[in-house]
Amino acid sequence: MTERAPLGVAVIGAGRVGADHARRIHEVTGGARVAAVADVDAERAKAVAARVGGCPAHTDPSAAMAADGVDAVLIASPGPAHEATLLAAFERDLPVLCEKPLTPDAASALRVLEAEQRLGRRRVQVGFMRRYDPEYAELKALLATGRLGRPLMLHNVHRNVASAPFFTSSMLVTDSVAHEADATRWLLGHEITAVTVLRPTPSSGAPDGLQDPQFVVFETDGGALSDVEIFVNCGFGYQVRAEVVCERGTARIGDGHALVTHTAGRWGGTVAQDWTERFGTAYDREIQSWVDATRRGEVTGPSVWDGYAAAAVCEAGVRALRDGGRVQVELVDRPALYA
Repeated sequence: MTERAPLGVAVIGAGRVGADHARRIHEVTGGARVAAVADVDAERAKAVAARVGGCPAHTDPSAAMAADGVDAVLIASPGPAHEATLLAAFERDLPVLCEKPLTPDAASALRVLEAEQRLGRRRVQVGFMRRYDPEYAELKALLATGRLGRPLMLHNVHRNVASAPFFTSSMLVTDSVAHEADATRWLLGHEITAVTVLRPTPSSGAPDGLQDPQFVVFETDGGALSDVEIFVNCGFGYQVRAEVVCERGTARIGDGHALVTHTAGRWGGTVAQDWTERFGTAYDREIQSWVDATRRGEVTGPSVWDGYAAAAVCEAGVRALRDGGRVQVELVDRPALYA
């Protein structure tokens, strides 16, 4: 039997996330190779391309997609550039793994959704990688059994050591809480119908003008509540936790107790310092799942609908942060393609 050639992937975006994905495809993922790299910074694209075997480097995403041996596209460029790149991939009928956000707002996400519908089949998996984290997957499987009864509340914690210099108050919602928006929808199987953002006095560790932390409350069409503590300048580590409260019990993930020491009158462990440490396995599993499905001619995982719904939730969250009060989430009817 002739061995199948590896999937040739064009990596669009050579920043921290894109470079890490290129490394992952080159060193970890089976059945794939980096066939081209694109970034607006030519030197950065060349550096990443050199580290993964010397593939072609481009400044134009379309040129990278047109390179010899490209079978699929991984988009890891900044969110505002995603729509144009996705539409270009659709023109070439290439399967895509698009990092979150699908696009920065609901209107552009809806345009992508409508364009994919015109193709008549899914071509995009959206990069909500928590669905591939072993702990989140275990919690999802437990809820699916129904042993704990109906979910009533979901409590989420999302903390970073420090925010990037360019981070704004609205980005706590659009770039961070976006993950909890998807996790809430996925774990509970509900759509989010309204968002409220409460604003405690900012931490002294937050940069001037940054509303950090925030407390976000989601209401769902299944009658559950989901809250998120988002604190991006906590100073001590990177923590992501979730606890679901059901009619007949609770379940919690993210405590990080893989190793606890007892010595010299003290007990303790370590706290992850960034997302690459906490979710490295999730990213490995996400990319491998995408490659395996693509080689089978399938598209699985989070869909364009999931990306659109998260964008609509975050848009409502930004309004709630800005104006106060409870803001309803407006969604179009879910198309049959994403049923």
